[in-house]
Amino acid sequence: MNGTRLKELRQAKGLTQLELGKLLGVTKASICCYEKETRTPPIETIIDMMALYNVTSDFLIGSDNIVTIKDNNKRNEVISNEEYEFIKELRKNKYLAEILLEDPKRSIELIDKKIG
Repeated sequence: MNGTRLKELRQAKGLTQLELGKLLGVTKASICCYEKETRTPPIETIIDMMALYNVTSDFLIGSDNIVTIKDNNKRNEVISNEEYEFIKELRKNKYLAEILLEDPKRSIELIDKKIG
């Protein structure tokens, strides 16, 4: 489990470790250990956390990221760490990023034709 994410999720909900423990049916000490990554929660607790925080197990273990889409709906999307790293690398090449992002659908079609 990604302890930092667990702590951030708990704090975002405005919960103390004790309050979260009561909601999940575990002790405050267990919550503390999950956040410090000295103990792994049982699958039942993970499932309860997923429902409580409305996140995936991948997010809880740190294998993907939630990004906020800046549009009228103010929605969140989940992307994998690999996708995130790809975007970071693409941003390093401003010229290429500009070309690809000008018309993303067309860019993907051209790449697909080239490598397909």
